[in-house]
Amino acid sequence: MRAVAFLEFGAEPMLTELPTPETGPGEVLVDVRASSINGFDLGVLGGYLKGVYEYEFPVVLGKDFAGVVAATGEGVTSLGVGDRVFGVVMRRTLGQGGLAEYVVIDSAYGLAPMPEELDYARAGALGLAGTAALNAVDAIDPQLGETVLISGATGGVGAYAIQLTAARGASVIATAEKGPQAAFVTALGATWAVDPADLVAQVGAVAPNGVHAALHLAGDGDAVAGLVNPGGRLASTLHFQPEGLDLKSTTVMADPSPETLTSLASAVVEGRLRVPVAHAYPLADSVSALAAFASGAVGKLAVTI
Repeated sequence: MRAVAFLEFGAEPMLTELPTPETGPGEVLVDVRASSINGFDLGVLGGYLKGVYEYEFPVVLGKDFAGVVAATGEGVTSLGVGDRVFGVVMRRTLGQGGLAEYVVIDSAYGLAPMPEELDYARAGALGLAGTAALNAVDAIDPQLGETVLISGATGGVGAYAIQLTAARGASVIATAEKGPQAAFVTALGATWAVDPADLVAQVGAVAPNGVHAALHLAGDGDAVAGLVNPGGRLASTLHFQPEGLDLKSTTVMADPSPETLTSLASAVVEGRLRVPVAHAYPLADSVSALAAFASGAVGKLAVTI
């Protein structure tokens, strides 16, 4: 099969031929039709996850996937060959990934049925970022009439978080540079766009008494936390914990349970959640997608397979 992988620490990712993986008990083989780029991929590629995960070279990049079940392992009864599925590659080691023609997935976790109304490109850009956004928004539990700051709003997680927060009746202050970035976040439901380079002053002008809650998805965690009212809530996907502040603080790790994935897919199909695909790359051009992501591309970068 074709896959985008790197062969050792420090090596560049490349399109290569690898053996098609085989299923074990409780697993399914997915014929992948789409994936996307996430920050996790850059962490894997840079070797930053040494000591957290075991690297099984060659390491195939890609956390997201959407495709069709091609084979089932022993004991799998909930899915059959030909079923459309999507989700997140959740393995204990780094080796298999979604930027490949096939990937093996645990049938009980990180995977959900894909509605007929949902296309592969959007489903393949939904799993990890959508789950992280929903988990983070649930952690701060925004209420009607509250003001919420989202730092890192122009990425995939932020784009979903803006929509999920605004849907609960809160007003969103989203970090974005003037121009296309600001237009992007306001189109998704943000009430205000503030420049991250002037975060404290611009948020202070909008919310002089502070915000009720904040999502820390990028940027200076201390600066973000300092803008939250005493007794407010903060959720960080970057393992940040504020010190010396009266806040309810939560570190968020994406938990792509079947229930969460199904909820996200339903929201997309029903028009309540937009998948912000900015550009779709063919598998052979995935390295360009990685470079575009690293340079700060807005929204989600899909990969079609």
